[in-house]
Amino acid sequence: MERKRVMIIVSSDSGYRGEREDFSGPVIRETMEKLGYEVVGIQILPDDLEVLKAAFCDTADNKAAELILTTGGTGFSPRDWTPEATKAVCQREVPGIPEAMRAYSMQFTGRAMLSRAAAGIRGTTLIINLPGSPKAVRECLEYVAPYLEHGLEILTGEAQNCAR
Repeated sequence: MERKRVMIIVSSDSGYRGEREDFSGPVIRETMEKLGYEVVGIQILPDDLEVLKAAFCDTADNKAAELILTTGGTGFSPRDWTPEATKAVCQREVPGIPEAMRAYSMQFTGRAMLSRAAAGIRGTTLIINLPGSPKAVRECLEYVAPYLEHGLEILTGEAQNCAR
């Protein structure tokens, strides 16, 4: 597999204003670099639907990364808009990824069922919403990451089908 690029987008009003340190973005960076991905950036953005949509479109449409991993904004707060932004910009949804993360996370906390995370494809970029907590980010990424390589190879045309 050609080394894939990942953009990390943190959705946090307080983080954006510099009032709260982000711990989940660095966990994503560390995990993905260990897996051989090139992290092209970490953006801390406000919990704003239009800002998030623009960032997703900019990254995907300019082919800056084959994978966008988000953290934060998947809960019930009135300012949690990450899944809506993801769904609004994606041409195809990939429901299995967040379904798998929720099912896996239920082993650790029943609150996993409250996640509204989404995943989808825009062009040749896969967008995945991860939880906001560093612990949950690590657990979810370690669970789904082994399967992302094949999906990204299919998406970018490096592999032609799923047959083994």
